[in-house]
Amino acid sequence: MRTKTIGLIAHAEKPGVADLARHVIREFTERSHAVIVENETAKIAKAKADGTITQVAKDSDLIVVLGGDGTILHVVTMAGKNLKPIFGINVGSLGFLTCVNSSAYREAVEAIASGRISYSKRSLLSVELRTNKRAISNVHALNDAVVSRGDLSRLIKLNAKVNGEALTEFNADGLVVATPTGSTAYSLSAGGPILSPESGVFVITPICPHVLTNRSIIISDSSVVEISPGSTEYPCFLSVDGREPVRVPAKGRIAIRRAKVTLQLGFLPEISFFGVLRHKLKWTGSNV
Repeated sequence: MRTKTIGLIAHAEKPGVADLARHVIREFTERSHAVIVENETAKIAKAKADGTITQVAKDSDLIVVLGGDGTILHVVTMAGKNLKPIFGINVGSLGFLTCVNSSAYREAVEAIASGRISYSKRSLLSVELRTNKRAISNVHALNDAVVSRGDLSRLIKLNAKVNGEALTEFNADGLVVATPTGSTAYSLSAGGPILSPESGVFVITPICPHVLTNRSIIISDSSVVEISPGSTEYPCFLSVDGREPVRVPAKGRIAIRRAKVTLQLGFLPEISFFGVLRHKLKWTGSNV
């Protein structure tokens, strides 16, 4: 896939990212690719500012993100319906969503400019919080939706349904509904399985469940998951892709389904999902 206009978005507070942004702009310009630069990125790179993340996403063919996995999650959120393919260059250690470190930026630019990068299609969640038939919020998530107890040091009760059928009442610290991309995040920490990116499923993982038979459940990504508080005694909170938690009303209902929009996540041809797993998790066969 060849691109014409590159959108550049960086985590402005990362050490060394200003120099990296300048180098990336120069490399793309030398290869006759137009580069549009997000406002905060332009400030640190001393380049022409071309707009907000949303505007840059709208006007670009490919978004190059300088930062980490959290930066990509933020870009996905802010891009909204204007989401374009994303290629991440990590400033720090290698992440699950970024495939090269900053030292390999020339290799990354050359691969993008010559159309040699490959893409992994990543499903997103549509997460809607409703009460009394009124929508309070409706947002997208690349990783997960987490319903939790907040700062309370006690269990909460959560009723869960799948496609309208009762699943169970979870008595736990919380519940994670994750995409395959998000299966290596909070869900994994809570004991959930790792899902391959294009497996066509979601996973529901309880956080520290009181009942030991409550385990992760893998469901088709065509399913609709509904979660509601099982008790009004203690509050519960909804956090989507690690954003600021929102309190769920006593009669609130969270509906989670596959979003209509998907993310095309770019990788170098020689980088694979399983290769990243071996590297990050230090499995046998890793070069770490």
